[in-house]
Amino acid sequence: MSSPAKPCGGPTIEQLERELDRVRSRKRFGKALRNTLVVLTLIAVVTAAVVFAAPVLRIHGSSMDPTLQEGDLLVALRWMPCENGDIAAFSHGDSVLVKRIIASAGDVVDIQADGTVLVNGVVLEERYAVEKGGGELDIELPFQVPPDSWFVMGDNRSVSVDSRCTVVGCLSREQLIGRVVLRVWPLNRVALLCDGRDVGEENE
Repeated sequence: MSSPAKPCGGPTIEQLERELDRVRSRKRFGKALRNTLVVLTLIAVVTAAVVFAAPVLRIHGSSMDPTLQEGDLLVALRWMPCENGDIAAFSHGDSVLVKRIIASAGDVVDIQADGTVLVNGVVLEERYAVEKGGGELDIELPFQVPPDSWFVMGDNRSVSVDSRCTVVGCLSREQLIGRVVLRVWPLNRVALLCDGRDVGEENE
C-alpha cells in the first residue's frame, strides 16, 4: 500500500516578494518607456511645426546689405501676409532668395536712370537702399506687376539680381517661403525686421 502524497512546499515569502518586485520593475520600465516615446513624439511634432511655420534662413552674399549681411540668421513666418516694404524669402530653382517687396499685384513700377524707383507714379522713400544705380535690368519699363505676384529688389541695388531681371522675375505666391520678421544672429545685431525699416539699426 502506497503512502499518501505529501503536499508540495509553496513559494516562500522572500520568493513572492522578489517576484512582485520583478513585476513592479517591469511595469515601471514599460511606463517610463511609454512616457519617453510620448515626449519624443511631441518634440518631433513641435519641431516639425516650428520648422514648417517659421523656417530659419542664413544669408549668403551682399545683395541685402546693409540691412542683412553675410552669415545673418533670419526667421521667416509663413502665415504672415506680405506687403510693400516687407522682406520676403522665396524659392528660386534650387536656391532660396531674400529680397525686399517693392510693389504688389497691379502696381506699376518705373525705374529712373539714377535708380530712383517709382510705384504708381510716386517716388519711393527707400532709407534702406544703397547704390541705387546699377544692377541688371532687362525688363520693359514701366512694368505692371502680374496678378498674385510681387516685385522684389535687393537693398544693395548695384549687386542684386532681382525682379528687374527676367532671370528672376516677379515673386509668385507659389514661390513664397515667408515674410522675414526677425534676425536672431549675430547676437549684437538681433532685430525685428518690419515695415521697410530695420528697427535694430538704432541699437547698433
